[in-house]
Amino acid sequence: MTESGIVNGLSVDVEDWFQVGAFENTIHREDWDSLQLRVGDNVARILDLFDEAGVKATFFTLGWVAERNRSAMRSIVERGHELASHGYDHTRVFTFTPEQFADDIARARAILEDASGARITGYRAPSFSIDARNPWAHEVLADHGYAYSSSVAPVVHDHYGWREAPRFAFNPVAGSDLVEIPVTTAMFRGRRLAAGGGGFFRVLPYGFSRWAIRQVNRRDARPAVFYFHPWEVDPDQPRVATAPMRSRLRHYTNLARMEDKLSGLLKEFSWGRMDELAKVEAGRSLEWAA
Repeated sequence: MTESGIVNGLSVDVEDWFQVGAFENTIHREDWDSLQLRVGDNVARILDLFDEAGVKATFFTLGWVAERNRSAMRSIVERGHELASHGYDHTRVFTFTPEQFADDIARARAILEDASGARITGYRAPSFSIDARNPWAHEVLADHGYAYSSSVAPVVHDHYGWREAPRFAFNPVAGSDLVEIPVTTAMFRGRRLAAGGGGFFRVLPYGFSRWAIRQVNRRDARPAVFYFHPWEVDPDQPRVATAPMRSRLRHYTNLARMEDKLSGLLKEFSWGRMDELAKVEAGRSLEWAA
């Protein structure tokens, strides 16, 4: 455990290499089943990495992936990790109506629970796509009995962001126990910096993530929330030559270094499941909706 004594939230957004936002305008959903599926092997690799480090985590998983990787879903649960929902097929939540969103989370939950035998109580929106445009999404999650969401990025970003949202856990729906746990940001000269993992962790020097997590743990006395994807530990994945240069740079930079960086992070800080973190956060006096 770190000197702060704080257990941080460790999470994996389980989607395959072709299901990412960077390629959403290049690879079409109707072509997904014709592409090489690599997520199952990558999840197995991550499970071994977590076992070596002695940590537990939450796997926010697409229903589409669970349909095709049932054994991986069982392995996640059997090895002591939490399985949670990432929606069905990575459609951004702000493109749904409330009714469509309700159908999407119900479909994904049914698939995940059937594949794993575990109850699904956590949710993360694809591409952190709950923001100022669709705060109703939290009400839908509350109505469907979710205990927590980790779907808000309280920053400005070209793909996502809700800069007015609280930096730390808050209650998004009055009268509900639902807790929203935003992905981690750090403060520098009055500005919020995205510091919760993903491409920022892979591309930037390791020292940036160490500084950010230490700031959150020590100065703010709060847990950090970190995430990454299975494809980020897979340097041998296919290359999409037709994608825009910016998308390719974001997706492929430092894939070969990711596993070693993760190993260092897992050893340097204390990590746990998001459902356990949600219980800790629910015990605080939290802010209400942004």
